[in-house]
Amino acid sequence: MLKTRSMNSHPHNARCSSRLTAQIARASPNNPMNILILGGNGFLGPYVVKALEDHHQLRVTDLMPIDTPHDTRQVDVSDFAQVMSAAEGMDVIINCSVQRTHRKIAFGVNTMGTHNALRSAVAYGMKRFINTGPRFSLVGPSYLDYDHTISEKIPPQPGTELYAMSKGLGLEICRLFSEHHPLHVLSLIFSRFREPTADPHNTDDSTLSISARDAAQAVKSAIEVDLQTLPSRFEVFFITTDLPHNRFPNTRLRTILGFEPQDKLESYWTKPA
Repeated sequence: MLKTRSMNSHPHNARCSSRLTAQIARASPNNPMNILILGGNGFLGPYVVKALEDHHQLRVTDLMPIDTPHDTRQVDVSDFAQVMSAAEGMDVIINCSVQRTHRKIAFGVNTMGTHNALRSAVAYGMKRFINTGPRFSLVGPSYLDYDHTISEKIPPQPGTELYAMSKGLGLEICRLFSEHHPLHVLSLIFSRFREPTADPHNTDDSTLSISARDAAQAVKSAIEVDLQTLPSRFEVFFITTDLPHNRFPNTRLRTILGFEPQDKLESYWTKPA
């Protein structure tokens, strides 16, 4: 069983408690926050940086060096000390880190990396944590083979693939931390990132798709939503544009985060007249 340790006696606790009101107040486009991005040099990270850089102060980290004008560090998310050091002085963490194929590293990044990031968020008194993950960290074959109009509120059934299991454990760790600590965790579920103009040779018919630039704007909405308007401290959102089959509705994305995808991706599912 996964357990979390109370941080009441942590040396940072006294100064962190006084930051609560300030953090919530800063969660708006007009009040910039200090944001740590983990896995900032992956596919999604650079788009997130572009969406946030004019509104917030960024610290962008990755395992490899990053070419960016922002504060940057090389961080191995499986190392708690490195994550704690990178998180100092931050108001919120965005976890974009991912490893898909190597068994040991996948659990180190997708599972323990998420745990390390959440521990750091709690230690520094953060009130908001943004997690990102693939569709099958929540929705595995048992749903995909039979179900339609799938809700984010379903019991997680990630299946047995390495990437799905390691990310699924990370999602469960997010839920546990939100239950045991005063931390709002918003987990954003993605599947396919697409260019607004269709590739005529693309035969992938993923029913959960969004453009990369819209995906980054969804992250921005999660950063800036008023925490007091959220139904609970743990919220999961399908990040998808409007698709005609509606297998993964984006109702919660619209009504709770107030986000409206701009790229409808019609060229992927319509034919010229």
